Amino acid sequence: MNDIDAWVWWLIGAAALGIPLVMTAMLELGMLALGAVAAAAVAGLGGGVVVQVLVFAAVSVALTLAVRPLAARHRTQRPQLVSGVEALKGKQAVVLERVDGSGGRIKLAGEIWSARSLDGGQAYEVGQAVDVVDIEGATAIVM
Repeated sequence: MNDIDAWVWWLIGAAALGIPLVMTAMLELGMLALGAVAAAAVAGLGGGVVVQVLVFAAVSVALTLAVRPLAARHRTQRPQLVSGVEALKGKQAVVLERVDGSGGRIKLAGEIWSARSLDGGQAYEVGQAVDVVDIEGATAIVM
């Protein structure tokens, strides 16, 4: 045990923190692993045990304080690339068969869709442009 330098122990600790990071995606484990790498660098440069522990703690806390707000902001942002049914909401379509509260047909994104009006009393005639409000199953809700 005494034959192994302190920097090797810090790197072993960093690897031990990195493995659960990959398996659980807990960002805090990554910050601790990077703190251990910084402590390994200090140990390799000849810093004492107290300095190594202080560097480990300081780097880990600083990274956690810096990265957590960024991660929280990223988590609350809406995805920039919307696909599938969500991408069709808000698009314009053209009425192919009269659309009212009970049904009809529209051409949406190059495809023919069954549709019904959002307001059951409202009807849209052939050739009229409508906006897709929602998709329920295979039916577009238009207005």
